Amino acid sequence: MERRQRGVSAGLLLLLYQISQVGLQNIPAVTLGVLVLNIFLFLNPLRPLSEVCLSVNEAVHRKNWQRLLLAPFHHADDWHLYYNMISMLWKGIMLERKLKSIWFAYIIAVFSVLIGVVYMVLELLLVVILDDPSFEMNCGVGFSGVLFALKVLNNHYNPGRVSNVFGLPISSKYACWVELVAIHLISPGTSFAGHLSGILVGLMYTMGPLKKIMQACAAGISFFTEPDRPRDYYSEYYGYYPDYQYRTPRSYFDYTDFGGGTRSYGQRPYGFWFPPENSEEDMRRRRLRRFDR
Repeated sequence: MERRQRGVSAGLLLLLYQISQVGLQNIPAVTLGVLVLNIFLFLNPLRPLSEVCLSVNEAVHRKNWQRLLLAPFHHADDWHLYYNMISMLWKGIMLERKLKSIWFAYIIAVFSVLIGVVYMVLELLLVVILDDPSFEMNCGVGFSGVLFALKVLNNHYNPGRVSNVFGLPISSKYACWVELVAIHLISPGTSFAGHLSGILVGLMYTMGPLKKIMQACAAGISFFTEPDRPRDYYSEYYGYYPDYQYRTPRSYFDYTDFGGGTRSYGQRPYGFWFPPENSEEDMRRRRLRRFDR
């Protein structure tokens, strides 16, 4: 097992600081477990990135199917980990309160594997359509595909919101698509197919058969149910932790982090660097508008 020997990791330290600001007691169990698992595997990777990243060549041709399980939970560097886990922290708190821990854990497990499968299908389609076998070598790591899927769920369960995508107000219904395109214009080294896979799996759950299939597979297990009663995320969330919004920077909340994909093992996947934070006055006005809705 390879341990990280990179000195002080600024991204990791900042992530731990943000988690401490939220408070461990305020983070639901499954969300906290995902954070801990990703941090642990960053510090103690099971294998080098070249042996855990997911590609058609490795998973299909060489039958290394374990990469479906390993790739989502390994990250290229500390900033890749930071942005993914900050996004997971926000989305996890919101969705786990809504869906309950058992079902949320079920979603994370299914999405992590299924997104990898859809990713490889998309890469194979690109090989056929573009007649370019190099797409079979695209090898990606990181949790960002799952985060895109969770963003679709978050927007589904909380319709009518307006998301801030790079300073532009976008209806939450279209925000993930705008982000998908914008990210790859700004940072072309990221995995377009991996992020698109997350959106497609999220839509398969909210609009397609995936949710019913998961419910059928879980039938007969009494505690394995997904609540459908609508709730107001924000009134429930802020009511439960009344001082939370003052302790956690708002600018991280709408962010979906983006992992990397690369066409060779020699080039490390790019992480996406989030734009500078907005001013405190802008954040205060957005919070007030949210409560006025």
